[in-house]
Amino acid sequence: MGKIITFGEIMLRLAPKGYYRFLQSASYGATYGGGEANVAVSLANFGMDAAFVTKLPAHDIGQAGVNKLREVGVDVSFIVRGGKRVGIYFLEKGASQRPSKVIYDRAGSAIAEATASDFDWNRIFADASWFHFTGITPALSDNAAAICLEACKTATAKGVTVSCDLNYRKNLWSKDKAREVMASLMPFVDVCIANEEDASDVFGIKASDTDISTGKISHEGYKEVAKTLASRFGFKKVAITLRESLSANDNNWAAMLYDGADFFFSKKYAVRIVDRVGGGDSFGGGLIYGMLQGYSSQETLEFAVAASCLKHSIEGDFNCVSVGEVKKLAQGDGSGRVQR
Repeated sequence: MGKIITFGEIMLRLAPKGYYRFLQSASYGATYGGGEANVAVSLANFGMDAAFVTKLPAHDIGQAGVNKLREVGVDVSFIVRGGKRVGIYFLEKGASQRPSKVIYDRAGSAIAEATASDFDWNRIFADASWFHFTGITPALSDNAAAICLEACKTATAKGVTVSCDLNYRKNLWSKDKAREVMASLMPFVDVCIANEEDASDVFGIKASDTDISTGKISHEGYKEVAKTLASRFGFKKVAITLRESLSANDNNWAAMLYDGADFFFSKKYAVRIVDRVGGGDSFGGGLIYGMLQGYSSQETLEFAVAASCLKHSIEGDFNCVSVGEVKKLAQGDGSGRVQR
């Protein structure tokens, strides 16, 4: 089995302790995270050979990000050093009916100002079997979008499976810009991952009989979304997470997978949230793991949803769980009883 390559931005995350608001807090906890880095960490925790590709400054804050990835077993040998700054995001945790809030401070980050010459994709993909990126990375800059396109073209030419999490972020680009750029990348994608809003935000493909603000999710509506995405872009598989937001603390969590012929739906978990950031990334990591392990479509989906369910109970972006823990939940043990 070849190496799994993920490409994107790792950021410094600054967050008030507990449920303090930005305006109340006198101090901030510092951790690292970012979509594709989170996926690489999940896969490394599952025992996979996962590498994260990015560009980070050669100063101590950049090195701290590299060290954090290395600590959890991610291959950092393809990380390019240079540029002036590490992107930052501030996170204020929501509670009850008050939503969480994210403020980005990432303009001019090293990866946003990277150029195509920074990355030798032929060398990076030499021993690779899978490439993963998200819609966040091409949103960072026109350069980043061009680098993503080059990576996708090289991966496809080498027979590497390509997955993409659409991950639309309205604070990074407009829907029109997202549609234009992402449409150019989709022909190279084999596995498309989305949440309940992404297909609508990026491609205008809406699920019928669904209202995400009230937590109403229609299975039939999302079957049509997945089928339309696959038909339009030629995806081999489409996975969509289905989050029913009851409050900032309580969500119902499930997903569906379309394999080009059949639709599969996972069991639904009632989740009491500790930290929801990285929930979608942990789903993506679980999905990639299941597919590479040769699990059936249903087994793959249940593994991915269980992995992401557990992530909601863990502080920080990274999903620090093992294959055994995920399988135990997927097989029905969600009691939370003390393990002795």
